Amino acid sequence: MAPGISDAIKTDHREIESYYDKIINSPDKDEQTRFQNLFTWELARHSIGEELVVYPVFEKLLSGGIDMANKDREEHLKVKEQLKAFQSMRPSDTQFIPTIKELMENLSKHIREEEADDLPKLEAALSQEDSQGYAKSFGRTKMFVPSRSHPSAPDKPPFETVVGLLTAPIDHLADLFRKWPDTSGMPNPSTK
Repeated sequence: MAPGISDAIKTDHREIESYYDKIINSPDKDEQTRFQNLFTWELARHSIGEELVVYPVFEKLLSGGIDMANKDREEHLKVKEQLKAFQSMRPSDTQFIPTIKELMENLSKHIREEEADDLPKLEAALSQEDSQGYAKSFGRTKMFVPSRSHPSAPDKPPFETVVGLLTAPIDHLADLFRKWPDTSGMPNPSTK
């Protein structure tokens, strides 16, 4: 059975948390840089994927869904602003670890609330088939969105979609010159 939308989102959450742990726990600056790039890449794409695919479904199907989506967008904006600052830092910067810790503190709160409240409500409103369809759409959407944080970009369709389609190629080109961990499934495996 294909995963549903909640499973896809939770999988991303666990990946983001694991990249954070690698950054925090590694004594190696090069490894921190590689996982910083991966953390940024995944979190930026995940956030926009939720905003384009999941939040419109909240608004359409859930009682109180508009308020839920707007609250989540506000939380995303704060995280995007922190990610924008973090993504340009070097591990040697004195604020590198404090910045990602503060970012992760806000993100962890958002993740807990989303997994405890938002996603169960969403799954209750969807058939298994619809949930799987949204999971596929979420995954496809993440392939075409920017891979860096752009907090000043619109966060609602259709404007977010247009800005994302214009920004994504620039981000993806720059990704070719970034360092990545030596793992499979990387955005630019030839640059390892």
